[in-house]
Amino acid sequence: SISFALLAVMMCFLFIWNINSGSVPLTVRQVAEILFGAGREETAGVIVWQIRLPRICAAVILGGALAVSGFLLQTFFSNPIAGPFVLGISSGAKLFVALVMIWFLGRGMAIGSWAMVAAAFAGSMLSMGFVLLAARKVNQMSMLVVCGVMISYICSAVTDFVVTFADDSNIVNLHNWSLGSFSGISWEQVQVMSGLVAAAVLLVFAMSKQIGAYQLGENYARSMGVNIRLFRAGLILLSSLLSACVTAFAGPISFVGIAVPHLIKGLFRSSRPLILIPGCFLGGALVCLLCDMIARTVFAPVELSISSVTALFGAPVVIWLMVDRRKGGR
Repeated sequence: SISFALLAVMMCFLFIWNINSGSVPLTVRQVAEILFGAGREETAGVIVWQIRLPRICAAVILGGALAVSGFLLQTFFSNPIAGPFVLGISSGAKLFVALVMIWFLGRGMAIGSWAMVAAAFAGSMLSMGFVLLAARKVNQMSMLVVCGVMISYICSAVTDFVVTFADDSNIVNLHNWSLGSFSGISWEQVQVMSGLVAAAVLLVFAMSKQIGAYQLGENYARSMGVNIRLFRAGLILLSSLLSACVTAFAGPISFVGIAVPHLIKGLFRSSRPLILIPGCFLGGALVCLLCDMIARTVFAPVELSISSVTALFGAPVVIWLMVDRRKGGR
């Protein structure tokens, strides 16, 4: 459709803009020559192949994962303001990754990508467990969001305590990661995240028919033969895995998981999962590519945290959603 073509064109445009922009500006011709194998050992070649390309790939993969995770959580809670950052799931992942990083770094060991993802997934699941317990006690989504924010504050406070008593060398690594950034991503990390995200998104695609039925209500989904308990467990696991991948490699990134699914619904004017799932992935990738370029170029060589930039784009969307929802309830 025209909307997918528009997203694809914007993706190509942002890809080229990102790879040419930075503290060391490169021309399109230079980049094209490097991509086709010329001068990869030179400074410009190292910048493109070892710094910018892995970073761009990470922004695309993790941005898409974050948006799909937000779409799953909004489906699960049947509410537009549910998301991994707002519900405290990202903060739980951040806490566990911080603990694992300090334990490994304190013993002079390098932490592997799989250990980071496992720690982030454990933290995500723990936070999700608290959110689900709160959901049983409260009926209003606004109260559930407040509970999620409180969980986020608790996890962030514990993380701050942990960082305070860490070694100086560990604090530098933790501080850079905890602010949220795609910098320092390696090709090995890109391989791990791409495998995990691809597997999770394929499973989400496989569940698209059940998601469509669930959107029409639990009773309707049950009448269509959907095992509600198994289906809800699948949504929790997949959304937690996707948000855990993002937090493990790039730190907590705010508001993308909430804002993008609604922007994509408005663009496609559809609620069909077969359209929204790839649309959300492309939309999340575009938003993160744009925000990452702003974060690293506006005040270059000083780099902003990615969450600071995504908040400027995502927070107004969330405010509009809450105001619009309140008007609709009157």
